[in-house]
Amino acid sequence: MNRLEAAVDRVLISEAKIAARVKKLGAQITKDYADKNPIIVGMLRGAVLFYGDLLKHVKIPCTLDFMCLSSYCGTCSTGEVRFLLDLRGSIAGRHVIIVEDIVDTGLTLDYVLKNLAHRGAASVEICTLLDKPSNRKVEVPVKYTGFKIKNEFVIGYGLDCDELYRNLPYIGVYRAG
Repeated sequence: MNRLEAAVDRVLISEAKIAARVKKLGAQITKDYADKNPIIVGMLRGAVLFYGDLLKHVKIPCTLDFMCLSSYCGTCSTGEVRFLLDLRGSIAGRHVIIVEDIVDTGLTLDYVLKNLAHRGAASVEICTLLDKPSNRKVEVPVKYTGFKIKNEFVIGYGLDCDELYRNLPYIGVYRAG
C-alpha cells in the first residue's frame, strides 16, 4: 500500500461504479437540455475530475465555466462561504447546471443558487457526484445525483483532506490519524 492509499479506511465507491454512473448522468443531461445550450459550471476544485468525465458524456452544445467557493477548513465545515472565483460572463436568460463534488451542509450551494438567481439565470440546476442528506443545514434542490452517502468524511476522485488525496481514482472513507 502506498502513502496515498494509506489514507483510505475503505473504498466506498469504486472507479468502475463512478464511471458507469457519470455516463448515465451525462446521458440524462443531454436528454433534458437537448434544445437549451446550457452553461455547465464546474465548482473548483473538488468537482474537477467529475466535471471533466461528465462532459465527455454530455452530447449537446454547451458553454463551460467555473466557480470556486469554499466553506471548509480541513475536515470541518466553517459554516461561512467564501467566494474565490466567479463566472467570466453574464448568465442572464441562460440555463445553468452547477456541477459539484458533494452536497453536504447545503450552505455553499444555497449561496450559489441565490447568487445565480439574482443574476437572472433562466434556470439553475445542481448535478452532484455525492449527496450527504443527513448532514444538511440548508435544503437545496438537487436534480442530478450520482450517489447518496452516509455522514462519513470521504476523499478521492476530486475530494480532499487539506488539499491531499484528490487524485485517488475512487471514493474512499478517510482514515483519520
